[in-house]
Order: sequence, then C-alpha cells, then structure tokens
Amino acid sequence: GFSFDLCKRNAWLESQANYGSSSIIKKAKKTGTTIAGIIFKDGVVLGADTRATSGPIAGGWSRIMEASLEIPKGGFSFDLCKRNAWLESQANYGSSSIIKKAKKTGTTIAGIIFKDGVVLGADTRATSGPIVADKNCEKIHYLAPNIFCCGAGTSADCENVTEMMASNLTLHRLNTGRECRVITAVTMLSQYLFRYQGYISAALVVGGVDSTGPSLYTIHPHGSVDQLPFVTMGSGSLAAMAVFEAGYQEGLERQPGIDLVRAAIQSGIDNDLGSGSNVDITVITPEGVQRFRNLDKAEPKYKSKNPLFYPKGTTKYYDEIISKVAIIEGDAMEQ
Repeated sequence: GFSFDLCKRNAWLESQANYGSSSIIKKAKKTGTTIAGIIFKDGVVLGADTRATSGPIAGGWSRIMEASLEIPKGGFSFDLCKRNAWLESQANYGSSSIIKKAKKTGTTIAGIIFKDGVVLGADTRATSGPIVADKNCEKIHYLAPNIFCCGAGTSADCENVTEMMASNLTLHRLNTGRECRVITAVTMLSQYLFRYQGYISAALVVGGVDSTGPSLYTIHPHGSVDQLPFVTMGSGSLAAMAVFEAGYQEGLERQPGIDLVRAAIQSGIDNDLGSGSNVDITVITPEGVQRFRNLDKAEPKYKSKNPLFYPKGTTKYYDEIISKVAIIEGDAMEQ
C-alpha cells in the first residue's frame, strides 16, 4: 500500500510556504507558454505559441516561430535595404565609427587535396603598407607532425596564434597518447578567433592527414570555417582560385598536385601587388611531411647588357663653388 511517512513533513512545509523573502520554499514560476509535438507516419511535428510574458504582462511577440512557418515567396528580399543604407552612412572608419575598416591581407596562400594527402602553398612576401618588409618570410606554420597551416593577415597575429595552437596540440597529444585529428585543430582555432570577433587578423588554411584521411579547411578571422577540396585565401586568392578551377580534378597524383599549387601561387604573385618573391610548398601524406622552401624563386632584377654611360659634363650646372679643406693629422685637439 501507500506510505504516509512524509505526511507530517509535507504538512509542515506547507505551513511554511508564505513565499516571502525569508521563506524556505520558493514559489515556482509559471512558464506561460504552450508547446506540443506529435509523431506521424514519416516524422515529427513540433509546435509552439509566440507570446513572451513577464509575470502578468505580455512582453514582446517573438517572430521566430512565425518566420519559420512562412512559405518563401521567391524573388529577392529587400528587407534590409534601409539598415544597409544606414550602416553605409555610418562607415566613416574613424575612431568613433561603429564599423571598422577591413585590413588588406597582402598574401596568396592555397591548398588542395590530392589522391594521397594535402599540398599547401604560399608566397614569401611580407608587406608593411606599400613597403616590402621581407622578401623571403615563411607563411607555412607547423601545428602538429601531421598538420600544417598557411597564414595570411597580420604577421604577429599569425605567428602567435599558430605557436600557441602548436603548444596546445602538443599537450593534447601527450594527454591522449595519440596523434591529433585535423578537425581538433580547426575547432580550437575557430573558437579562439571567434572569441575575439575578428580583431585577431589571422586568415588560415589548415591541412593535414589523420585517421579519417586528408582534410583541408579555411578559417576566417571571425571564426567561420569552410571545408573544400581546394581553397585559397589572401589578396591574391582570386588569381589562385582561377587556376584551381581550371585545372583541379579529383584523384590528382602527387606531382600534378604540386605543380597545380605552384601555378596557383605564381598566379597570385604575378597578379597581386601584395604577393611576391618565392613559392613555398608543403606536402603532407600518411608517410610523412616534405617541405620545399623557395621551390620557385623570384626572377632577378633586369640588368642591361649595355649599361648607359654618361660622360662628364653631360648635365648642365649653373654655379660652382670650390672650397679648400685642410686635413691635419695627429692627436685629438687639446683644450
């Protein structure tokens, strides 16, 4: 039968339920909504009302469920035209602007998946505004023995983010006792970049080979991720992507894959002022990693076979001042 052992306790608790600030029992809050669901022959139907309440007061009407039930009417939607016009009017890119001006990356980085692994490529030019700061920098960074990463954006951000992630992945390997998967590195990087909402200017191409096979991802500075068989990033990405779209095929062999990435990076170097100098290539396979530094070198500056020679007096001048200078050898002057 039933047990009535707790009747006295329940009666006492009910006597204490004044629901005041000093009450030991807190009044349950009413949810104020209606939700329901059924299982039909081929699936499930869920439904909900759209009223949000605050005590006895009806709050704002949620448009989420209502919008989700609307049947698309087709054609373009111009709902955000006024918002976009207002944002454009606010884009003075000053210190008080709500919109920050995007920085140009000035790089060409790319990667493809071939039959047995991944090929990553990058140029070697580092710029500081209109100035070439470094003609032979390294943009392909180590993350793990089976994972490498190409970086575009601010040099300091790319260096520090990849070094930090390489350290974290080392700890991950030691803790788990197995090699890292590529998606692990991508998830850690994307979550870290998303936390800073694009203020860390690091656009990354991550490639590697793990237990699931070859993988290739792009990670944008805001934290969004793409997974594709061939990718490009940086200011020369359009020129490089044109080469990939014209020449990429599934199941490429190793050497044709390397040649395709070399051609894509060279196209970025030739057509983008922010990219230049040499071509670096990294090949990742289950057997190991091969890194080719300066696989293609920049063409040397043109030197004329017949250098120009101007005889003395070719350039006219109007004034001439000749001064006599006396050179005295000896110890330093004494006071």
